Amino acid sequence: MSIERTILAVAGLFVFLSATLAYYHHIYWLFFTAFVGINLFQSAFTGFCPMAMILKAMGLKSDKASA
Repeated sequence: MSIERTILAVAGLFVFLSATLAYYHHIYWLFFTAFVGINLFQSAFTGFCPMAMILKAMGLKSDKASA
């Protein structure tokens, strides 16, 4: 799986998990959902994504063609 697809999968998992925890455990888990959303939003404009750096260090390849 590529870095881009893995980021989408992890972000979706984190949002689902934190929303579920907010419902069943404590409403403050929604702060984690907001953090994930804000990070996705800022990475769309800046291109900086800490998760992408971690996945690249783990050896995953990008879908993007190298320039």
